[in-house]
Amino acid sequence: MAIETATAQMPPRPMRADARRNYERLLAEARTAFTRHGTDASLEDIARRAGVGIGTLYRHFPNRTALMGAVFQGEICALLERSRELAKAPRPCQAMIDWLRAIVDHASTYRGLSRALMACSGDETSALSRGCGLPLREAGSELLARAQQSGAVRSDVVIADLMQLTNAIALAVEQSPDDPELADRLLALAFTGLKAR
Repeated sequence: MAIETATAQMPPRPMRADARRNYERLLAEARTAFTRHGTDASLEDIARRAGVGIGTLYRHFPNRTALMGAVFQGEICALLERSRELAKAPRPCQAMIDWLRAIVDHASTYRGLSRALMACSGDETSALSRGCGLPLREAGSELLARAQQSGAVRSDVVIADLMQLTNAIALAVEQSPDDPELADRLLALAFTGLKAR
């Protein structure tokens, strides 16, 4: 028991230089592939373009969602920072809408991301949920609570529903690239349903 506890508390070993280079190349190639071809891009192609075998990809990323979580980590950090800035904004409801718009912009950059986030929303053990979905939901909870406390948003709105709605809007935007106003129209329509009476 004591050995298990000690092992669980040990920090991960640093990567060898060659393993670190492979990891970074895989992330760079995955980001490019996900941007060009969507999150269903071939993992074999990503490994090949990174100059490694598929086994090396799986040693670093045990599944597609783990790779997606690692690729999107930088953007998630930026979205979390944006939520902290907006938490101080004088108009809580507008701050929440601005943040949801930022999520739509991020998710619609990568075809399939919004669908993957919707699919993993009920599975808190998935790498994508832990790395992306849950941190975004926590940040959104604070912005939603401020908007509700200001009296602008109904008290029965929950963040899980709001995140699913936001991902659905991102999916619609992804499917309609020739309509740059779609996200704003759909967010405005959604806000009509969120408004406190």
